[in-house]
Amino acid sequence: MKIKILTQFPDMFGPVFGESILGRAAENGILDIDVVNIRDYTKDKHRKTDDSPYGGGAGMVMTPQPAFDALSAVGAEGKRVLYMSPRGRILDHALAQSLAAEEEFVILCGHYEGVDQRIIDAWRMEEVSIGDYILSGGELAAMVLVDTVARLIPGVLGNENSGNEESVYSGLLEYDQYTKPREYGGLSVPEVLFNGNHELIHLWQFENSLRLTKQRRQDLLEKYLANHKILTKKEKKILDNVLSEPPKLEDED
Repeated sequence: MKIKILTQFPDMFGPVFGESILGRAAENGILDIDVVNIRDYTKDKHRKTDDSPYGGGAGMVMTPQPAFDALSAVGAEGKRVLYMSPRGRILDHALAQSLAAEEEFVILCGHYEGVDQRIIDAWRMEEVSIGDYILSGGELAAMVLVDTVARLIPGVLGNENSGNEESVYSGLLEYDQYTKPREYGGLSVPEVLFNGNHELIHLWQFENSLRLTKQRRQDLLEKYLANHKILTKKEKKILDNVLSEPPKLEDED
C-alpha cells in the first residue's frame, strides 16, 4: 500500500513511522509512506503556506496554491484524499477497513485554523476525525489513522489473527492479558490459563471481555448484543450470567 501525507511539518513523522510495526512493514515493502513537505511547493519567497482568514478571526489558514500544487505533484487526482479535521467523520473500524482495501490514498494535514475550503471542495476530500477534541494540527491524527489502517493490511502484524481479536474489533473490549512470571508482588495469573484446556480458556476470555465491556463501554455492549454471531450454549449461559449481574460501582475493587 502507498500512503502519501502532505504536511507543513514532515519531521514529526520520522520517529513514528520508522519504528516498531510500521517501520518493519516499510522495510518489508508492505507499506510505502511518502511524507511530503507542502512548503516545497509554495511560490511565496518566504515559504509561507498560510495566511489570515477572510472575515476575521484568530489563527492562520492554509492557502490554496501550495496545497493544490503539492496534491498535483503527488498524483492525488482520482485517488482517495483525506483531510484530518475535527469536524469530519469519526475514524472507526469500518472506515479503517475501507482504507486498508485501497492500493493508495493521500492525507492532507492542516494546522492551526485549518485549510481554505476550496482545497477540500476541489479535491473532493473526505474529512476524518479521530475524536471530539482539538489538536494543533492534523499530523498526530494522520499518524493514528495510518497506524490503525496498517494493522489491517495482511503481513503487517506478525500474527494475522491479532487484529481481529483486539479491543473493539471483536465487538467487545479485549480480555485481560498476562505473561511471565506466574506470580509477582503477591499477584497471580488466573489458574485457568495454565490448564491447557483451550475451550475453558476461550470461555474465560469471553466472560472477561463481556464483563469489561459491560463495565466500561455500554455502547459497545449494546451493539454486540444486536449484531453478535450465534453463540454456543456455554457462551450463551455466560452472557446471560454477566448481563444479570448488578452494575459494578466505580469505587468497588
